[in-house]
Amino acid sequence: MKQNHSKLRAGDLVEVRTPAEILKTLDDAGTLDLLPFMPEMIEHCGHRFRVAKRVVKICTSGTKAGSTLRGFRTDDVVLLEGLRCSGAAHDGCQKLCTIFWREAWLRKVDAGNVLPTNVQPAETEQLRARLKTRNGSNLYFCQASELSRATKALSKRERYTLWFTEIRCGNCTPLEMIRRMGIFLFWKIRRMLLGPYARGKSKATPAASLNLQAGEWVQVKAMDSIAETLDQTASNRGLWFSPNMRLLCGQKRRVQRRIDKLIVDGTGEMRNLRNTVFLEGSHCGCAHIAFGGCSRCEFVYWREIWLQRSCTAGPHEDPSERTT
Repeated sequence: MKQNHSKLRAGDLVEVRTPAEILKTLDDAGTLDLLPFMPEMIEHCGHRFRVAKRVVKICTSGTKAGSTLRGFRTDDVVLLEGLRCSGAAHDGCQKLCTIFWREAWLRKVDAGNVLPTNVQPAETEQLRARLKTRNGSNLYFCQASELSRATKALSKRERYTLWFTEIRCGNCTPLEMIRRMGIFLFWKIRRMLLGPYARGKSKATPAASLNLQAGEWVQVKAMDSIAETLDQTASNRGLWFSPNMRLLCGQKRRVQRRIDKLIVDGTGEMRNLRNTVFLEGSHCGCAHIAFGGCSRCEFVYWREIWLQRSCTAGPHEDPSERTT
């Protein structure tokens, strides 16, 4: 199907097309330009959402070599406000990935047009039957598993010039982009001079279990205490403590959910985690490691050993207000 590149911008109101319309865009594997339309996305057909941002570049994990900063091969992918993958069709994956939407799966609508779209159950089942969720007995098939194939590595020039595209498409203001650039340059110079931030001395890093549950309040430990749990790469049992996470030290946050299993970017492997949670309002600070940041806005992973229970809730402070 020929795509109509409408160049959606942040703030545009769109409607997810009907299952029958989406089915016409997909190949036999249930993908469009190698990006899967997942079963978890079907429930949104016929509903309306605001565009959060265009996807100019993204960070990925699980890559074997080279930069983790990549871009889709076609400029027709957006994020919709508040939509993350539930993992329901993928054995309960708990990663809560932001969902990527091809423009061919959406139509721009006028806010004054309130006529509902009729979604037929038969069309829904036909679409569901086209969609695959596995690449084999031990590998899953989803947007995260196919990111390496649906995207391309960005050249050094692209990594350093796509900041203009971010501003032009409404993802951020010039002032916000200048702030991101400053953060990146500061931490790049620091890594060159001092090595990884918060690196510890341990070779075998410790673990601790608090059995935290969604809704509980915790306080992030002081940076000195956290550093004692990290190795020389600033990691605890393979999980990196990124520079932006230090902004929450001493603050209180509520647990969003436990994270016990997730599908790895680029491989489709389901990986088990222990003693790890998501905290409300704690998202990836890509600007610290990727020039200009990325569009993906994934949750940050917190080891329970970096946290302590709090009996009372604290005032919510937005760490994004700090610059470095």
